[in-house]
Amino acid sequence: MAWQQPMDGSHASGSKVAAADGPGTQRTQYPYVTGTSVIALKYKDGVIMACDTGASYGSTLRYKSVERIKAVGKHSLIGASGEFSDFQEILRYLDELTLSDHMWDDGNSLGPKEVHSYLTRVMYNRRNKFDPLWNSLILGGVKKGPKGEEKYLGMVNMIGTHFEENHIATGFGNHLAIPILRAEWREDMTFEEAVKLVEKCLLVLLYRDRSSINKFQIAKITTEGATIYPPYSLKTNWGFAAFENPSKGAVGSW
Repeated sequence: MAWQQPMDGSHASGSKVAAADGPGTQRTQYPYVTGTSVIALKYKDGVIMACDTGASYGSTLRYKSVERIKAVGKHSLIGASGEFSDFQEILRYLDELTLSDHMWDDGNSLGPKEVHSYLTRVMYNRRNKFDPLWNSLILGGVKKGPKGEEKYLGMVNMIGTHFEENHIATGFGNHLAIPILRAEWREDMTFEEAVKLVEKCLLVLLYRDRSSINKFQIAKITTEGATIYPPYSLKTNWGFAAFENPSKGAVGSW
C-alpha cells in the first residue's frame, strides 16, 4: 500500500489508513529469556563444546535445565548464547535444511562448513531487516574431505559477523575464557585434556558471571558422530579471601 502525506501536513490520516490493514509487524526489541557463554575448541579427534544449562528471565535465573547444544545433521554441533526462543527458531530452520538435504538422497550431506555458511546468511539477512535473531552461535563439526578428517569450528553473531577459529567462546566467555584458551590450547589435545581445559574455563565463568549456574553440559563430535553428555556439576571453592570479604580495602562506605 502506498502511503501519501496529507495535504495539510498531518500524519494522522495516514496512520489511520495503515492501522486499518491490521496490526504492525512485531519485532524482538529486547531479549527476555537468555543463555550465557558457550565454549568450544578443536582437539585431536574432533570438536568439543560446553555450556551451562541455565536460562535467565531478565536478571532472574528462571530456568535450570535448558539445553543449548544440539546436533545438526550427521556432522555438526551447534551451541547458542542469547535469546532462547530465537535459538528455537534457528533450530527449526536447520531442521528444514537437513530434511531438504536428506531428501536429495544423492549420497552427500551438508558438512559443518556449509551449515555455518548458511547461518551467516540467515543472521545477516535478519539483521538487514532490522529484525535480528538475538544469538551468538558456535558451529563445530568433523567431516571427511579430500585431505582426510577436516575439523571445523566457526562462530556467527546477531549481526552476521562471522569467523573460523581453533577455539571460540561467546558471551562473558569471550572476555574471561579466551585468554585461558590462548595460553593452554594445543592442537594435539586428547579428549580428556580438552575436557579439563573446558572445565577450567567453565569454573572461571561460574565464579565471575552472575548468569552462570553450576550445571554444565559437554558435547563432542567426531567422524563417528555427535555425543551430548548428561549435565553435571563441578566442585567449587568459595573460601577465597576475596569472596569472603569482597569489600576489604575498597574505597568508600559500601
